[in-house]
Amino acid sequence: MRCMICEGWSFSHICHSCQKNLLTPTLHKRKILGSIPVFSFFPYGDIEPLLLTKHTDIGYYIYTILAKRSFGAFAKEWHYDNRVASIGIDDHASSGYSHTAVLNRALKSKNIRPFYGKLRATHHHKYAGKSVEERLLNPRGFHYKSFEDEEVILVDDIVTTGTTLSEAAETLHQQGKKVILCLTLTDAENR
Repeated sequence: MRCMICEGWSFSHICHSCQKNLLTPTLHKRKILGSIPVFSFFPYGDIEPLLLTKHTDIGYYIYTILAKRSFGAFAKEWHYDNRVASIGIDDHASSGYSHTAVLNRALKSKNIRPFYGKLRATHHHKYAGKSVEERLLNPRGFHYKSFEDEEVILVDDIVTTGTTLSEAAETLHQQGKKVILCLTLTDAENR
């Protein structure tokens, strides 16, 4: 097959050379709800064409590569005193897989235990290109399913205004959980 980036021959959808040279994470940080850090791994413009594969046949493979290079690398290096849960936001399968579940799975490590199906949206309003006001008027209405760990890492692919992550964190806080940080592939503010 051909590499999606350089179009050279490759055994993977993105060749090793392009992964190494073009998909090296650089952390970007912002905060939601005043104190919860949100770390993003790539500038939006650097991976935008890859993000657009999310609802296509090859999206699973592209998101698996992105997850390994960012979330997987993070999990290997991150140290914390307690074991924490990681929760993919609204990780229901669409187009044959869940992109947030793929990202979440890459976090599995000694300190991080991924959970699935624990925070699902009850409203599926399309947020792409919408204003903050539109997002606030149409909350996700997350349905929470119980899990044992008290501290949580929230996982999503893109943070734009932060309203989805904020609503998810507030839902977990109402259940006595503490969101210690959020991880996303990219921050749309970081274009």
